Amino acid sequence: MSQASAHLKARTIALLSERGVSIEAIANLVMFLQKDYLAGLTLAQARASVLTVLQKREVQNAILTGIQLDLAAEHHTLLEPLQTIVEEDEGLYGLDETMALSIVNLYGSIGFTNYGYIDRLKPGILKLLNAHQPGIIHTFLDDLVGAVAAAAAARLAHDTPQSDSECS
Repeated sequence: MSQASAHLKARTIALLSERGVSIEAIANLVMFLQKDYLAGLTLAQARASVLTVLQKREVQNAILTGIQLDLAAEHHTLLEPLQTIVEEDEGLYGLDETMALSIVNLYGSIGFTNYGYIDRLKPGILKLLNAHQPGIIHTFLDDLVGAVAAAAAARLAHDTPQSDSECS
């Protein structure tokens, strides 16, 4: 990994942390998604998968952009009607999910289904990010974190050989 790539990854992880999202919290989402499918999966393996997903430039760019838009909305610097749409996390806005899908699609259809499932249930850190606390906006971040977890879970699924009975 080049020095520029390492810096961008470190900055992405730092911004996630500043917004209250740890790598462990995302790894716990991976465990939630894969607990019934990958026997013996450890938190360390889930964490490593999350860090691998976070190495991808597309993922870093989506997270940096999403956090910047959330921060801009918190500071009321978006133009109307976008300010209100992002601030209220309007259900029909959809661009937050579209950005998340750019991450999910890096790991195929299982990532897509993982994302839909976790976005609907909002377990763990996703519940906190989606709490809509006054003055704190995570319109993009909750979807992006869910997408990273879904992609990391899909990555693990792709790396795990299936038995013949599972493939039938």
